[in-house]
Amino acid sequence: MSRPQRQRWSRTSPARRKVLALAAAILALPGKASAADARLVLLERHDCPWCRRWLREVGEASWNRSDLGRRAPLRRVDIAQGLPDDLAFLKNWRFTPTFVLVDGGREIGRIIGYQGDWSFWQQAEALLARLPEERTKGGP
Repeated sequence: MSRPQRQRWSRTSPARRKVLALAAAILALPGKASAADARLVLLERHDCPWCRRWLREVGEASWNRSDLGRRAPLRRVDIAQGLPDDLAFLKNWRFTPTFVLVDGGREIGRIIGYQGDWSFWQQAEALLARLPEERTKGGP
């Protein structure tokens, strides 16, 4: 008995377009916002030494395991690839790393650059304090 042939998921395949359209429709459904709506977006470049230093000293795993990271999980974006469509509203950034707190499709604030882990954690805590009241309590 032969195995069924797997569908190719090229960028233009009809199946992929249908799945992406369904996912977009689900994400667009109105509903109660949750604490997971907030994200800390890291705008980085692969050749940025300060980005690599942040990854070494703080890192994605440490951030996401922290209290702050649970309220706003990290999303890494390589700006060499361009901004994704859902982040097209981010304007006037020039330096990497830039950390942007995004909630509900809008920018709450940002941290430009990285000066060390101690300074970063302080700035991140002040940034997440700007989230709406229900976000800071860890739930809707």
